[in-house]
Amino acid sequence: MGRGRQKAKATRQAREIKYFSPQTDYSALQRELRGTKPSSRAADHEESSDEEDDYSSYAEKYSDYD
Repeated sequence: MGRGRQKAKATRQAREIKYFSPQTDYSALQRELRGTKPSSRAADHEESSDEEDDYSSYAEKYSDYD
């Protein structure tokens, strides 16, 4: 593909991205901003605490190597 065709394609793609207007789900956006799904945050926190527990035995074992 020549430089002219490549530049034209890039320009066309940039224009499509610039003027693309998807249908916005305002109710989903409102729920996300309001934070009505605290269970997902709690699950994320729970997973991270499990991960810390997995490595806590190693942290204690190798703490004197600092």
